[in-house]
Amino acid sequence: MNPLPQTLSHAYLVTGGSQASRGAYALRLAQAYLCQGERPPCGVCLPCRKAAAGVHPDLIRLTPEEGKREIGVDQARALRADLYVRPNEGRRKVYLIDPADALNPPAQSALLKSLEEGPAYAAFLLLSGQPGLLLDTIRSRCEQLTLPPEEEPADPQQLQKGARLA
Repeated sequence: MNPLPQTLSHAYLVTGGSQASRGAYALRLAQAYLCQGERPPCGVCLPCRKAAAGVHPDLIRLTPEEGKREIGVDQARALRADLYVRPNEGRRKVYLIDPADALNPPAQSALLKSLEEGPAYAAFLLLSGQPGLLLDTIRSRCEQLTLPPEEEPADPQQLQKGARLA
């Protein structure tokens, strides 16, 4: 897996790899923002464990609502309203948007001001398999991290044939 950046930016656009690898990498980034250990992310302090378990109150996930394909403008506005509520347990508040390319154009426009003028304690992690669907202005406000492509999973039928031949 790619190493984490030495200093953390206020916003990252994580692309490349698979959806699972982007999610795992974003979780490590979120842990780095929230960690109270000596070398973030330590993975053992309470904030790191809470983030890994999906129960950290300062790690907010924005995904399409159940039964919908897009993240709508109301969700982006709710994020913007939450943005100015100080962190509950730590120094940072992390917003993980997955998949960011599901943000519809009005939602992207509503999010833009948060990316530009959010408080210093806010961090944004946008995960995207199709970053070209994001507005240029959104992409330009984020530092892009591109994960390497993953190898295609082996065809189970080919594996079975190979095992029989061996």
